[in-house]
Amino acid sequence: MLDSKPMRTIPLRLWTLTILSSLLQVLPFPISGPVPSWRRVFCWFCLVPLLMALLGKDTHGNRLRPAQTALLGYICGFFWYMGNCYWVYRTMHLYGGIPSAAAFGILVLFSLYVGLYHGLFGWLVGLLHRKFSPQTVLWIVPFVWVGVELARARITGFPWDLLGYTQVDNLTVTRLAPWTGVFGLSFVIVLVNILWVSRVFPRQGKNSYAGPIFAAVLTIVTTLVAGHRSPSASSEATARAVLLQENLGIGAEAPATPETEPQMLASFTDLSLHPQFTPGIHGGAANSSPKPDMIVWPEAPTAFRDGDPYFLQAMGEVARRSGTSVIVNDISLAPRDSDGLGHVYNSSTFFAADGSRAGRYDKMHLVPFGEYTPYKPLFFFVGHLLDDLLFVPGLQRSLFDTGGKKYGVFICYESIFGDDIRRFVGDGSQVLVNISDDGWYGDTSAPWEHLDMVRMRAIENNRWVLRATNTGLTGAIDPYGRITASMPRHIRGSIEVAFGYREGLTFYTRHGDWLAWICALVSAAMLAMSFMGRRAVN
Repeated sequence: MLDSKPMRTIPLRLWTLTILSSLLQVLPFPISGPVPSWRRVFCWFCLVPLLMALLGKDTHGNRLRPAQTALLGYICGFFWYMGNCYWVYRTMHLYGGIPSAAAFGILVLFSLYVGLYHGLFGWLVGLLHRKFSPQTVLWIVPFVWVGVELARARITGFPWDLLGYTQVDNLTVTRLAPWTGVFGLSFVIVLVNILWVSRVFPRQGKNSYAGPIFAAVLTIVTTLVAGHRSPSASSEATARAVLLQENLGIGAEAPATPETEPQMLASFTDLSLHPQFTPGIHGGAANSSPKPDMIVWPEAPTAFRDGDPYFLQAMGEVARRSGTSVIVNDISLAPRDSDGLGHVYNSSTFFAADGSRAGRYDKMHLVPFGEYTPYKPLFFFVGHLLDDLLFVPGLQRSLFDTGGKKYGVFICYESIFGDDIRRFVGDGSQVLVNISDDGWYGDTSAPWEHLDMVRMRAIENNRWVLRATNTGLTGAIDPYGRITASMPRHIRGSIEVAFGYREGLTFYTRHGDWLAWICALVSAAMLAMSFMGRRAVN
C-alpha cells in the first residue's frame, strides 16, 4: 500500500504554496485568446511559491524527503496541465465525438502523465537539498528546470508551452533565442524566480534583500523594454505569397451538407488566384504584386489524396493559371515493405509553376490523440473510438525548390519541436512554411499557444515564416517573431503577404539544444555529488 506518512508530514502551508504556483504558471500563457502584456509578467515569479515549498520543512522541522518534494512537484504539474491544456477535453469531446466523461478522463490521464515532469523536478530538488544548503540548491535550480524541459521534449515528445514561450513578445529577451533556443529564455526566467526566493533563504552575513531587489529590477527593465523595436525586416520583404484560410468545419461544427471535393477545389482555386481583402487584415499594403512567388494551402480536414487524378489535375491547373508554385496538404498512401499493408501519411505536396508534382514531405511528428493514439491500452475505456487514428510518421525532411529559392515546410504540431525545425534551415531553407489546422481546438487557448511556438521558430532560425491555417491564425511572421500580416479567424479567404528570403545560420540553427544539454549534464553532475560525502544539516 502507498505510505501516507510523507503526505501527513507536509504542512498545509506547503500544499497551498504548491497549488498557488500551479495557478500562477497558467497565467502567463494564453487562456482563450492572445495574452495581455500584464499577464506575461507572472512568469517572472510563478515558480516562487513552488520553490519555497520544495525547500521548506515538514511538521517536525526537518527538510522534506525527496519523495515529499516529488509529490509536491507532481501536484503542481498536474493542476498546471489541467489548466493549461484544458483544450484536450474540448477537442476529444466536441470534435472527436468522445463522450464527455471519457473525454474528461483522457484529460485527467494526460495531466497525470505529463505532470510527472514537474514531479521529476521536485524529486531532483529534494535530492539536492539532502546534500546542499538551500542557497546552493537555488543556484542549481535553473539548470535542473531546463534539463527537465529537455526530458519532456525528448522522452514524452510534448514540449508544449515551455516556460520560455511566455516571453515571445519581449523583443529584448528573445534576442537570446538565436543563440540558445527557447531553453535559454526558460533559464533566464527561472533565474529571476530564484532571486526572489533568495530573500527567504539568505546566506549568512549577506544582504538578504539583494536578490529580490535585483529580481525586481530585472523584471521591471525587461518588461519596460519589451516593446523596444528590433531592426526592421520590411525592407527585405520583396517576395509575395498567397495564404489560404479554408475555414472548413470540424467534428460537431462541420456543416450538415459538406461541400464536395470539386466544389472545394473550385472555391480554393478562386481564392488562390484572387486574394481577398478582408476586414481586420493587418498589413494593408499586401495585395500589390501581380504574381505571387508562392501559394500555400493549409492543413485541413479535406479528402484530398495524393494519388487522386482529379486532385492532381486540379492542383496542376492552379499552378499553371497562376504561374506560381503551390504547396498543398493532402493524404498520401504507400505500401509497407514487409506485408504490403498501406501506410497513411499526412503530407504536403509541392506543385511547380508548370503544374508538375515536384516534391512531397510526410509529417514526421504526429499529434497524439489527433493522428495516433500513444499508449493505447491505457485508454481502454473509450472502446474503438480512437481506432481511426492510424497515421504513421514520415521518415525524412524535404525542401521545396522554386526559382533557386528553398522552402522548408512543417505541418501543424511539428512546430513545437525547435530542434527539428532548425534542421530544415540547416539543410538550406531560406524561408519556413507552416501549414496547420487548429480548428480542432475551437476557441480555446491552443491556437494562440501554437502561434507563439511558431513565432519562436522564426526567431531561433532568423527566418520568415509563412503560416496558412484552416480556421486561423493565418499570416506572415518576420525573423523577430512579429506578425506582419494576418487575417481574422473563422472566415474563408486569402491574403497576399510580403516576406523575404534569408541566408546564414544562427548559432542555435547550427548547434541546436546545446544549452539544454549542458543544463542536463550540470544537473546530473550535481546530483552525483549529492550522493557523496556528508548531507547538509537541517
